[in-house]
Amino acid sequence: MVNLPAIRAPLFVPADRPDRFAKAAASGTDAIILDLEDAVAARAKETARHALATGFTDLPVIVRLNAHGTHWHEADVTAVAGLDVSAAILPKAEDPATCAIVACRLGRPLIALIESARGLANARAIAATVDVARLAFGSVDYCADLGCAHLRDILLPARQELVLASRLAGIVAPLDGVTVRMGDPTAAYEDALHARNLGMTGKLCIHPSQIAEVKRAFAPSRDEIDWAHRVLATGSGVTSVDGAMVDEPVRIRARMIVEQVEER
Repeated sequence: MVNLPAIRAPLFVPADRPDRFAKAAASGTDAIILDLEDAVAARAKETARHALATGFTDLPVIVRLNAHGTHWHEADVTAVAGLDVSAAILPKAEDPATCAIVACRLGRPLIALIESARGLANARAIAATVDVARLAFGSVDYCADLGCAHLRDILLPARQELVLASRLAGIVAPLDGVTVRMGDPTAAYEDALHARNLGMTGKLCIHPSQIAEVKRAFAPSRDEIDWAHRVLATGSGVTSVDGAMVDEPVRIRARMIVEQVEER
């Protein structure tokens, strides 16, 4: 059983470039996303579909389909249903019923990629849909849909809503969208740290140089680990650590940090 909630830095690879599959798997990522959608030109969709494979790695392999309603969606679903993939990503996810149908046809967990105003408005219902294992934020497409800038303060309400929707549905917290600046790993780290501080638990990657920085952002720092152990050593009741009050909600946060370290 693949532990989808543990995925922190999945890497997109164009599905029509099988020569890149093994190299991507050796990049340090914790999951491969074979992309049939944006990374593949219309003329290469069929080639990409035939190139889908899972035997090149022991990592989870996820396939991003073309959106429901496109010319390629039905053939994508048929192809992916016959493969031993860990999950599928449904882009432009807007309708809970559609998500349920696609997941049922695939027989695989679904990651619903929220990329529009309608998708965000329905995020709570989508997150509560059977077989939707996780939400992800398609922030670039979301900005295109709303005509807004791709800036953290502008996208803050959307990210918070996806975290809240996931929590209400009882599923793992969402994956953040991509950092488009591929040549600047620091940007990926800062974006990922921002997402982590909001309650997200992973980030989609589009370049191998982003993977280590994204993983670093989502891993507890040494200072956080030390703080967590000192908090838990206080036992129960109300006390203080480093001049700050410690009670049960603080200990819950400390336990989460320690558990995250033990899972690594």
